[in-house]
Amino acid sequence: MRKSLLTLGLLAATAAPVMAADYSDDIHKNDYKWMQFNLMGAFDELPGESSHDYLEMEFGGRSGIFDLYGYVDVFDLTNDPGSDKDGAEKIFMKFAPRMSLDAVTGKDLSFGPVQELYVASLIEWGGNNGVNNQKIGLGSDVNVPWLGKIGLNLYAFYDGNKKDWNGFQVSTNWFKPFYFFENGSFISYQGYIDWQFAMDDDKIDSKFDTTASSGGAMFNGFYWHSDRFAVGYGLKAYKDVYGIKDTDAFKSTGVGHYVAVTYKF
Repeated sequence: MRKSLLTLGLLAATAAPVMAADYSDDIHKNDYKWMQFNLMGAFDELPGESSHDYLEMEFGGRSGIFDLYGYVDVFDLTNDPGSDKDGAEKIFMKFAPRMSLDAVTGKDLSFGPVQELYVASLIEWGGNNGVNNQKIGLGSDVNVPWLGKIGLNLYAFYDGNKKDWNGFQVSTNWFKPFYFFENGSFISYQGYIDWQFAMDDDKIDSKFDTTASSGGAMFNGFYWHSDRFAVGYGLKAYKDVYGIKDTDAFKSTGVGHYVAVTYKF
């Protein structure tokens, strides 16, 4: 069964207080899936203040015990020799599967605002022997005021290239419709936070050998959604992102801007 983002947004905005996940009769009763293509423009993206275009295939859903979010980015679509991405990695992929502990055990593991618990993982790959990160830890769905249900995950970080563990990452994400039009379309506030900490400075790759033991980014997006299309703008705030300390020579702290046009399947 496919639920559109419009339907999911309406459910998130109008649902009663969040209840614990119930898998006592059928673990597939809440299954859904979605996929969309985003044509993106990035401006002053950090680190390095890069401006470029890219195409993103974004997807997610639920199937029984598994919850999934992911995307594949393809950079520099026109192979422009003047692009910031010319000669750099062409593709970047992120997959974030989670396995529900409630569904696996058949028990209600909810408590307080925590609706459901997961074994959470996050896998990031780049092309040309670039990014190769794996993260694993404990995930959750948490009900918070106004935003409703958010994902909140804590991972241990493994660098697949160096074959070494290095610190932790806490991540959260949200999708909050907050203004509805008569035709059923709506405006949402959506975004995420990724924050790495307790990293060993000597294990961080930095262009200028300047490192920080913590760093991350927060994305704040405002999007208009219909059942088939979306258009939006996002402001992303960075602080020593990826553990690269901000310097005049190589900027890693500041803000970047993103615009997107989306078609939903």
